[in-house]
Amino acid sequence: MFRRVLLCALSLVVAGTATAAAARPTGTARYDFDGPAPLADVTGHGHDLSPVSRNGGTFRTVPHNGGTALAFPPPCQKEPCPRIALRAPATSQLNPGRRPIRFGAAVRLAADQTTKGENVLQKGYSIRGSQYKLQIDGLAGRPSCVLVDDRRPDIHAAISSVGVADDNWHTLECRRRGPRLTILVDDVPRGRATLPADLSVSNRIPFSLGGKGSFADNDQFQGMLDDVWVEIS
Repeated sequence: MFRRVLLCALSLVVAGTATAAAARPTGTARYDFDGPAPLADVTGHGHDLSPVSRNGGTFRTVPHNGGTALAFPPPCQKEPCPRIALRAPATSQLNPGRRPIRFGAAVRLAADQTTKGENVLQKGYSIRGSQYKLQIDGLAGRPSCVLVDDRRPDIHAAISSVGVADDNWHTLECRRRGPRLTILVDDVPRGRATLPADLSVSNRIPFSLGGKGSFADNDQFQGMLDDVWVEIS
């Protein structure tokens, strides 16, 4: 009898662990910023990050959920301002083309850390080469998901109806499936956009976190960032 109970208990533990693992996106690239190599892609696919910076721009690690998150430079009102972005080398593995894609991150942003545009993650540019992007814009700190086709420069954005600049942690997710783009805030859909069914994102531009690069108009992210991931089906 004891052996049967023990086996049942072990089965429940294994099932629970499998369910938790299935619920957590692993996908094409993932960064948890923990351990001795905080910029490593923990999926093992090799999309490791490297910093590009200017004017002393750097990040620091801060405690979060038993591990660490990254804190980016605070707001700067007078140039030269510190700039930093984290980049993975350009690769076709991070191009979804027309396939479904999900991507997201955990963010923490205070009300005094908002600007007209802060890039959480992106691959590509809207003016050339196509793009997918997660950003937080405006004084209200409303996140949005952006897709731009590799042949047509129209910007398609799903904008959240709620802001996240309240100095608390929030999870953000962008989902593209067919002609629909959805943004979720804390697992709740908060905005949608309709896409051309044949919209394709494919470019040779590096994947980046925290900004476009280290140049002046880089849409610098100014809060804390954790658990960044991309999943292409």
